[in-house]
Amino acid sequence: MNTHNFPKMFYSYREGWDELMRIHPTVSRLFLTFVMPMSLIPPAMVLYAMLVTPGSVFPALVPHITVAEAVGVAVAFYVAELAMVALMASIIQQMGDVVERTPTYEDAFVLAAVAPTPLWLSALALFIPVSWVAVVVVALAWVASAALIYHGVYPLFRLDHPGKARIMGSFVLMTGVVAWFALLVILALAMSMIVGLRG
Repeated sequence: MNTHNFPKMFYSYREGWDELMRIHPTVSRLFLTFVMPMSLIPPAMVLYAMLVTPGSVFPALVPHITVAEAVGVAVAFYVAELAMVALMASIIQQMGDVVERTPTYEDAFVLAAVAPTPLWLSALALFIPVSWVAVVVVALAWVASAALIYHGVYPLFRLDHPGKARIMGSFVLMTGVVAWFALLVILALAMSMIVGLRG
């Protein structure tokens, strides 16, 4: 994906999106070259927050979490992220019934891969060990992800009216919120399992 055109994808139905449609990357290529590297950012930053600044953003575990335990949490979170992107692509494809257009799985995967980009990058806020900073950055990332969704469904679903894009975008956004909370639950469960295993 051309990073030069990426900022335009937040406000344009065409710029950046047309290039993606033209390139038409395969699911495996997009997964290997974009989803997997970008999905590494949140687990790496969670690892950083747990080991370098324990208790600043996430509650500190007592006794302190070991490197092996933190890596276990990060790996579980990473795998969950990858699975969630594939699942979201399938759900987005099925949502085509809402606007009477069913995209290919490849096109649905493009949206599922591109839309969470601001959320992946927002994890970098954990370099600043202040909870409210992380909350503000994540909130802004959600706004940016929503913009990508609303502008991406129009070309990817080949819709004929922006109104349909707003309807479709709303459904995709709501599903994305549920998926994001599911990932947070997985992270919390992984951490609680560590505490449980200590007993």
